[in-house]
Amino acid sequence: MEAMNWWLSFPLHDSLNQDLAIRRFCPERVEQEHGSDESLMEEAMINDFELFSPSPHTSSNHHLATSEVDELIDSFINIDDDRNDDNKSPDEHQDFNQDDMEMEVFSMLEGDDELLMEMRGSSEEDLAGSTEILPPSVNIEQVSSTHGVDQGLHLVHLLLACAEAVGCRDTQLADSILGQVCASSSPWGDSLQRVAYCFATGLKSRLSLLQNVNPNGLFTNGGMDVSLITREEKMEAFQLVYQTTPYVAFGFMAANEAISQAAQGKDSLHIIDLGMEHALQWPSLIRTLASRPEGPPKIRITGLIMEQNLSELGASMKGLIEDAKSQGVSLEFDMVSEPLTPSLLTREKLNLREGEALFVNGIMHLHKYVKESRGSLKVILQAIKKLGPTLLTVVEQDANHNGPFFLGRFLESLHYYSAIFDSLEASLPRNSPQRLKMERIHFAEEIRNIVAYEGSDRIERHERADQWRRQLGRAGFHVMGLKCMSQARMLLSVYGCDGYTLSLEKGCLLLGWKDRPIMLASAWQVNNINH
Repeated sequence: MEAMNWWLSFPLHDSLNQDLAIRRFCPERVEQEHGSDESLMEEAMINDFELFSPSPHTSSNHHLATSEVDELIDSFINIDDDRNDDNKSPDEHQDFNQDDMEMEVFSMLEGDDELLMEMRGSSEEDLAGSTEILPPSVNIEQVSSTHGVDQGLHLVHLLLACAEAVGCRDTQLADSILGQVCASSSPWGDSLQRVAYCFATGLKSRLSLLQNVNPNGLFTNGGMDVSLITREEKMEAFQLVYQTTPYVAFGFMAANEAISQAAQGKDSLHIIDLGMEHALQWPSLIRTLASRPEGPPKIRITGLIMEQNLSELGASMKGLIEDAKSQGVSLEFDMVSEPLTPSLLTREKLNLREGEALFVNGIMHLHKYVKESRGSLKVILQAIKKLGPTLLTVVEQDANHNGPFFLGRFLESLHYYSAIFDSLEASLPRNSPQRLKMERIHFAEEIRNIVAYEGSDRIERHERADQWRRQLGRAGFHVMGLKCMSQARMLLSVYGCDGYTLSLEKGCLLLGWKDRPIMLASAWQVNNINH
């Protein structure tokens, strides 16, 4: 844990020049310096598939010196984080005391050595008992030993050096370094080893794609590294994230509170759920609306579905309709299986009715329409505005994973997911099968998409809260300050794990781990509209 805390202690400043980081270590970028920065950025934004194209300027002997990596990491240490907690009022910030909680729990369990060992993490015997599932390349002593700062620093050095070689398309060097990363990382190790394993998998996928492109930069047959994870496995992993961490539940809670507050005095609600894949969000909202002093409203939910297999979702909503009926709530559900486009977001296609208050719900979905040019998201938001919704809810990962240059994106995502894996380390035993499923299926798939893919195949284009404010503001929305801090605090207390933090920032509610933002929740209204 010491190595992970060391890594997480480096503040990642929003204004970090990612392009400079790449040009600093990549000879190819240096050779492009005689062109303007503006033309370089424009080129990358127009067609980021060019990063896959072979380069005649790339040196096969290029190597990233350890001193250069040290200098890059030192730059993280020396940059002051602009998120200063001293300026936050008690109502805007909540931090749970981990030491006090651990002392209380361990004092209660004193004498129960077996349970204490389980709560403090898996022992060497636990890991030794799992040797039959360890791949041959994993050294048992590496997995079971505690990584110090030196080992953690070495592993981060290897990851950055490998990413730099991949970014410069030096596949021979990247393959060599990747072998060392794989030997030092493990899905069964400490949090730093586990997150390194996931990033190594992403780098391996990107190398596979690099080796299967033609001279035009397009994938040849068999070049796409298709995931073998089934939809059922993804859904199971997502539900585990929902049940065992506050990250998803936080978004549901904040969006539902915003909807219920804006629905006061309204008798009929129509909720458009963008990219609906499950019904997990809605039981809580129905219970809240059923208990309104003025009586429950009629509710209609239209799910815009991306998947073709709708039977499971239909069955879940059928059960929800029956449950709502038992609470005196009339609930109607419709599904629309079409891609989210401006042509779909019309009153006719969505069957909007007079007298209904319209709510548009976006839970970790709108980032999939963010491109470097931002044109795709802009037209989606403008189409939503034309519908005249009472409220638009936006819940997203608060991270900068959409830079046009690979190395900068890699650095940002490594910081972000290191924090998430650290939070899982603090709340679940080392040998927890639930933790393994969440990391290997849910989070690793996000990491792989960010690290390996480009163009339309890269959909995990997370952005920071200030970017969402800018984009929504330009589209004609203004933020409606959330009033659910007390509910958020209660939610975090349920998980019984210290380290989670809450803050309000310009109308957005942020959930973080050790003050590093992870999720943002917000609610938006159309400018100059009276309800």
